[in-house]
Amino acid sequence: VQLQASGGGLVQAGGSLRLSCAASGSFFRINDMGWYQQAPGKQRELVATITSGGSTNYADSVKGRFTISRDNARNTVFLQMNSLKPEDTAVYYCKAAVQRLRFGPSLDYWGQGTLVTVSS
Repeated sequence: VQLQASGGGLVQAGGSLRLSCAASGSFFRINDMGWYQQAPGKQRELVATITSGGSTNYADSVKGRFTISRDNARNTVFLQMNSLKPEDTAVYYCKAAVQRLRFGPSLDYWGQGTLVTVSS
């Protein structure tokens, strides 16, 4: 199973970016998917998660500005980031809980990360 993240870049404060993360490989089902951020010198932190049924959860710092969504047919999760702030600058990683076999366990897989830089 591989996760390929894309969409990062340099944007001015107040701007928007849309991140995408597509899962590929052989598996039975993808359960929860999510985005995490890791700023320089800090630990990786949760940004947003979404269940296979579409229920979402957000960090307080991004509520009202970021929206997570997914396309189950394309095994892809998105993060729409609006009203970006310099403190949103970080490497963003996607994660997927993947069930490779019908009766097997759900294991976490991570994407390679995509850098988001917000200038003031």
